[in-house]
This record gives sequence, C-alpha cells and structure tokens, in this order.
Amino acid sequence: MTFSLEQLRRCHVGVDLGAARTRVYVKGAGLVVDEPSVAAVNTRTGALIAVGTFAERMTGRTPDYIRVVRPVSGGTVVDIEMAQRMLRHLLGEKLRRALRRKPRLRAAACTPHDADPLAQRAAVETLVGLGARRVELVDTLIAAAVGCGLPVEQPTATMIMVCGAAATQVAVLSLGSIVTAERVPVGGEAIDHAVVQHLRHAHELMLPSQAVRPLQLALHGNGITDEGPASTLIHGRDVATGLARSVHVDTAAVRDAIHTPLTAVLDGIGKVLRDCPPDLVADLTDRGIMMVGGSALLPGLDQMLRDATGMPVAIAERPDVCAVLGLGAMLEGKIAPMVLNPLSE
Repeated sequence: MTFSLEQLRRCHVGVDLGAARTRVYVKGAGLVVDEPSVAAVNTRTGALIAVGTFAERMTGRTPDYIRVVRPVSGGTVVDIEMAQRMLRHLLGEKLRRALRRKPRLRAAACTPHDADPLAQRAAVETLVGLGARRVELVDTLIAAAVGCGLPVEQPTATMIMVCGAAATQVAVLSLGSIVTAERVPVGGEAIDHAVVQHLRHAHELMLPSQAVRPLQLALHGNGITDEGPASTLIHGRDVATGLARSVHVDTAAVRDAIHTPLTAVLDGIGKVLRDCPPDLVADLTDRGIMMVGGSALLPGLDQMLRDATGMPVAIAERPDVCAVLGLGAMLEGKIAPMVLNPLSE
C-alpha cells in the first residue's frame, strides 16, 4: 500500500469528507458521525444556524438572509473554514473534549484517487484546524475496498466502483495498490439533474430538489429496470404559471433520461479494463465488480452493469459507509500487508 499502515495505526480519528455526507470514525468508539455535508449560515451575522440533516432539510426553504452551503464538493474541501465549523458542530462538545485530551492528536482522511496537491492540502488544513498534529491521507478507493472486505493485499485482481454524489471512481487493485483507475464526473447529482431536466423539458414542471431521489425509487419496486408501473404521479411547480401542478410521468422516459449519464460510467469501466494487464482481467471474470457508495443503491444499476459488461456485479453490505469503515479498520490495526521476504542468494 502506498501509505504507511504503521502510521495509520497511530491515528485516533478517521474522517471521510464526501460531497454528500461527512462520516467520522473514532478509534475505539466506531462510527460516531454520519451526517449530510451541509451547513446553514446567517449571512447578516455570520452565525452557523444548523448543520447536517436539519440544514439539508432547509435547502430551498430559507429566507434570503439564510444561506445553505456545502463546504465539500466532489470529495474536495472548497471552503476550509466552513468545513471546520461544520465538523466541530457535528462532533459535539463532548467528543471534541475527549479528542483534545490526546497529547498528539493524529487524524486520517479519505481523498479521491486523482486529488491534486491543492485538494490534499485543503483536507489536511481542515483537520489541522480541528487540533490534529499529523494527518495521514488514504485513497478512497483503497479504503472502500478494505471496508467492503475485498482481499486488496493479495496478488489477485479486485475491481471496485465507488459511486459517489459528484463522481464515480473505478479501479483495479492488486497487492494493496491501484493498478489502474479512472474517475468519471458522473454521480448521484448528475442522475438527479438528468431527471429534473427531463421533467422540465417534457412536462414543463419544476421538481422540488428534495423530491428527486424518492422519484427514482418510485419508478418501480426495483428502479431503473423495465418492470413496474407505466406511469408515476409527480407533484411540482408549473414553469409558465408558477402554480402547483401534478402530472403523470412516463417511467420509461425517465429511465431513458437516467441511462444517458450512466453511459459515461460504462465508458470509464471499459477504459480501466483496457489499461489493465490481461492476467488481472482474467481474475475479474470470476470476481467481477464490487459497487460501493451511496449511489450504488440506485435500484437496477447493478443489473445494468451486468448486462453491459457480462461480469458479475455485487453491492457491498453497507455500501454508503465502506470507505470510513475501511479507514477505521486500518486505524484499529485489523489490516496487515502481505509480507514479501526477499530471496536470499
């Protein structure tokens, strides 16, 4: 592995700052924070009004002097000060007091595979501002693979697809390192945007931002597959008049709108397989693809990948928290690298 497992074992806390949710793992206590990466701020006074779930519920429902912000975008911290304030409130006074008792607090953070030095520095400064003396950075792909139980330290191929809110990352791992990887700028937010644009153009209907995901799940019992009701009743605002209106939406058309951005994900998988050594591709014929991330739960997505690739596709038991659980397993010392003894002459 490119990072030091020995250094990670000395860390006290692990943080996964995602575009959609922030998760914090404390050594010995487990997963203590799992909240949306959202904060509501009073622009007149600068005071923080709410964070997490309550702030997310305020999206689109606030007066003009309250602004709902997301300090993390695409897995990268874009507002360090706001991210620090959000983390302080999510941790709570009791937990922060317990962490401050550590004489030399060490932290670990997940970063996207292709994060540039500026994005890595932003993650480090965010945790240093919370009192960390040292910050270790771990690739999200490796942390997620460890969290879902893949044998990443073995000399066999394992393929993982991290379906995030802002992007989808695909990689083939072997011997604890990334052999080849690709980041596709299509995630849950792009799928939501495709649904909103379809309703706007086809039905002249503005859909509330918080109603997009329930609509996807209501397409049928199993989402974007062809089975299920032919139409679904949707409530929204008329584009022309501004009045509330309900329409029956053809679910087949919505499925087509969802499939359009997902073709980029299929292209990314194909590129990873083309760049991968043949021996590792042969391993993947039996092992297939492991899906993790919140967007992996989009119903029918796994079947779409099976049909397109011909490989087995599985969804992790807890796909949304695999990355932070993998980070926690490294902190707890549950992961050991494969020992390669040099041959004696």
